[in-house]
Amino acid sequence: MTSANAKEPVPPAVRLLECKRPLVIAHRGYSQFAPENTLPAFELALKAGADMVELDYHQSKDGAQMVIHDATLDRTTDAKDRWQKKKIPAASKTAAEIQSLDAGSWFDPKYAGTKIPLLIDVLDVVHAAGNVTLIERKNGDPADCVKMLQEKSLINHVVVQSFSWDYLKDFHRLAPTQVLGALGPPETLADGTKPSGMRKSLSAYWLDLLKPTGAKAVVWTDQVSKKTVRLAHERGLKVWIYTINDTKHARQLLDLGVDGIITNNTSLIRQAVALSNRQ
Repeated sequence: MTSANAKEPVPPAVRLLECKRPLVIAHRGYSQFAPENTLPAFELALKAGADMVELDYHQSKDGAQMVIHDATLDRTTDAKDRWQKKKIPAASKTAAEIQSLDAGSWFDPKYAGTKIPLLIDVLDVVHAAGNVTLIERKNGDPADCVKMLQEKSLINHVVVQSFSWDYLKDFHRLAPTQVLGALGPPETLADGTKPSGMRKSLSAYWLDLLKPTGAKAVVWTDQVSKKTVRLAHERGLKVWIYTINDTKHARQLLDLGVDGIITNNTSLIRQAVALSNRQ
């Protein structure tokens, strides 16, 4: 029997937020050495010791959540050759059609036959390894994602992020405890306009604007300063930076106090963190 005073275990995503050392986050898996957003890339990132594996998803024609970055299938599959068309939207094909494609040969012949995975299948692999997935929503309704996470008992076993801060607001309303990341600068402002011509560096303005999203992490470009990182920390936010692939740049950002680095090269950035004074 469990004692009435026993504490509930801290969910993995919350535990990572509480981590004192900087996190290494594998961008689309270990995408330096395996085709991005595929199971080989995710498995390689896990073996390399990534703290989180990041991925992107789009919804297929029949509503399945497919792990792919681009809205079209051309760049990372053989869709153009298969269907003799260009700029084929992922949303125009069913999950079965998308999974019939080769998503590995474009990267290296040894990955020929690699498939675009379903989001739910990647979560099974990452969760079984005791790791955390950083899910970036490219399109799709927040209710669908919340429902899937609840059905799989994966609330706070993942982190969800988006450039759509409206999506995050709706997600936070549906699942207020789920850890969210606000990618920035956002794709649109509160009035629906795009932030063109505005300063894209992290600032108090952006930190004020993201507050209604409920995000616990601000996920930004390298346009940050020690002052704005400190300001984010004062507001209870972690700062994760994308996408950094060299140790010198990583060390500069670590010296600013950032809490995580998203990278295509997991092992290289792990080395940078190990050599920093932030262990």
